[in-house]
Amino acid sequence: MKFKLFLGKCNVNIRLLLLVPLLLALSCQAYAVENEKSEFLSISSPVVILYDAPSLSAEKLYLANMNLPVEVVVKVEGWVKVRDSNGYLAWVESSNLSSKRFVIINVPVAGIYQTANHSSQLLYQAQQGVVLEWLEAASGAWLKVRHQDGQVGYIRTDQIWGV
Repeated sequence: MKFKLFLGKCNVNIRLLLLVPLLLALSCQAYAVENEKSEFLSISSPVVILYDAPSLSAEKLYLANMNLPVEVVVKVEGWVKVRDSNGYLAWVESSNLSSKRFVIINVPVAGIYQTANHSSQLLYQAQQGVVLEWLEAASGAWLKVRHQDGQVGYIRTDQIWGV
């Protein structure tokens, strides 16, 4: 309350001078968050329950299958708040997560090619929602991936989520 009264008695120049460090700190924090690379993990157990809070007694929201890629939002002791490819937020026990990378197709049909080039041979197509194992980053906007049946190829990063 004293701070508010103090600012109320200050002239405009002093108020601006006091606000500059705050605005600078907020803009630096926003820049850091915007330019920070996201951390992605995957579900490591066959079926995992996701909760609305970091507790086994919290409301159960939905089930997630093994290898589903998730983006880390917050980590607390024993729990991780994650975002899925649909943007849903939920909590999962950290023991049910793996650093092994997977991606999920987010377009109706994606092409997987022999090399990281559209003019190379199309090996197969996969539908939206199919999960692929991330093997390695390739040249440009391509990833080398493996389908669960073992087929290996290259997919453009604009056709997948989890990069």
